[in-house]
Amino acid sequence: MRSELRIAALLSLAGWFASASITAQQPAPYRLTLHDAIQKALQANLSVLTAGTKVDEAEGTRQRRFSAALLPRVNAQAYANYQNHDLQAEGLSFTGLPIPKVVGPFSNYDFRVYAQQNVIDLASYRALKASELAVDAGKMDERDARDLIVRAIAALYLNAQSAWARAESAQARVTDSIALYKLAKDKHDAGTATGVDVLRAQVQLANDKQALLIAVNQHKQSLLELARNLGMSPSTPLELAEPLDYRPLKEPEMETLVPAAMLERADYLSLASQRAVLMEQLSANHARALPKLSINGNFGEIGRSIGSVKSTGLIQGQIDFTLFDRDRNGEAQELASRVRRIDDQIADLRRGIDEELREALLNLDSAADQVAVARDGQELAQRELQMAQDRFEQGTANNVEVITAQDELERAEENYIVAVVSHVDAKFALARAMGDTEKNILEFMGNH
Repeated sequence: MRSELRIAALLSLAGWFASASITAQQPAPYRLTLHDAIQKALQANLSVLTAGTKVDEAEGTRQRRFSAALLPRVNAQAYANYQNHDLQAEGLSFTGLPIPKVVGPFSNYDFRVYAQQNVIDLASYRALKASELAVDAGKMDERDARDLIVRAIAALYLNAQSAWARAESAQARVTDSIALYKLAKDKHDAGTATGVDVLRAQVQLANDKQALLIAVNQHKQSLLELARNLGMSPSTPLELAEPLDYRPLKEPEMETLVPAAMLERADYLSLASQRAVLMEQLSANHARALPKLSINGNFGEIGRSIGSVKSTGLIQGQIDFTLFDRDRNGEAQELASRVRRIDDQIADLRRGIDEELREALLNLDSAADQVAVARDGQELAQRELQMAQDRFEQGTANNVEVITAQDELERAEENYIVAVVSHVDAKFALARAMGDTEKNILEFMGNH
């Protein structure tokens, strides 16, 4: 009697895991697509937000340089004086003349507008061009930050997909083990199977339930990690809208990938823009030795009282020459060393991009072959399980063969999941290596 109660409890537990009724007690889960996950991550990720503020900062610098190089400076001034002067203290002496040493007090009023406009200032102009290129570099850094986040979120989504696939596989094994146990019990009741067959089926069922518990927990943990990186509350119930799926991909030609990647990779374009910034700064450094031409002047009203003010003004041209500036040589040396350093970085990144593309293509090709082999293995293992079940049901063998076949099918299913995950991850790696990661990933996954 106790044995029967234990068996009934095990069957009830299996049915509890297999039933979807438990989800009815929880809020409706948010069905998350890969595209949704990417968009949420881009809106919430700190690296992307920080990169955006750096672009705004560079734009502010550009506006400052633009004002200094091209726009006039205009300011107004107004004052009223009430003063006297010590003539002797100012170097005026009138010996023998009845002129006081201190004159005044007297007052005057002056209301004036001053303006200055650079006409030729190559140093400021080159600094402006450098700031414009710095904005471009900042935008490329922001794009690169977005690409890295897209790649990371795609990997987390794939991890959740694989965890769900393993949970589904574990649930299927529990279902098979329940069927095997029922068959063994029925045959034992009919006198065509031994108690060992029933006990063996019970052990297999218990093991499969244990594996199911682990798989379900790992899937829930993967969703928690995904929600955290999307900026969502961990308490938000999530459900993946896209299961793990194998989609073959037509591999692009390697000869065209590298040149195209150089035009799309944001990190490479950022380095190129940074180099252009340094070259403009070098030009600005050389321009510091050249004369600068500017025009300045003022216009206003001045007088002893407000009612007696008269209009006066001034306009003048000004040329400035730099006769001695050793700081310019040191700055030129600093900039030249930075150019050499960034040239080395560009060359290294070019080789790195070439390597990433080739490695992604190798992995993609290998994973596609692994999927084909794993799929054949699945079919063979399924046929083996069916044959073993038929033999046990017909009484020509015990259920050892069935349990062994179940284990073989488990390994075959795991091999298939691993192969598909490798193939999808190779797609993600290729998308990142090509540049414009979000567009390529969604296109490779059939979400365009």
